[in-house]
Amino acid sequence: MKTEQKIIPTLEHLRSLTKTWKNQGHTIVFTNGCFDILHLGHVDYLEKAKQLGSKLIVGLNTDRSVKKLKGHSRPVNPEYARARVLAALTFVDAVILFDDDTPLALIQDLKPDILVKGADYNLKNIVGADIVLAYGGKVETIPLVNGFSTTDIISKLAQT
Repeated sequence: MKTEQKIIPTLEHLRSLTKTWKNQGHTIVFTNGCFDILHLGHVDYLEKAKQLGSKLIVGLNTDRSVKKLKGHSRPVNPEYARARVLAALTFVDAVILFDDDTPLALIQDLKPDILVKGADYNLKNIVGADIVLAYGGKVETIPLVNGFSTTDIISKLAQT
């Protein structure tokens, strides 16, 4: 699959891909985030998420959604650039943009086998966890790499 095809499939195309993957016996893992300045913490997290299944879908907040969550100075990188970088990672199978405050609608629509978030979340705070668990899926958390966050990187840059 070309990188361009992995970048931002339409929801309809991703539904079709997900159905095909499930019919082929793949385990679908879903995670989401802003992934504004990709760093070691992101790469480690996504790589470990992929190891939980065979196909990894990353829900990516749109620019509008990031601004609402993080403030008007964010994102640093526009959604297309963030999507391209994520899609270039070999362990990411699909990147889908979402404009809502949370990825709840995507989770309900795609019905991943495994929902993943960082260990800074607990089960009751993971959006969609109740839905995934209700249909027999799993919810997993992954430890974060200490010392790596986009906020820290931006702070360091501001000090120079």
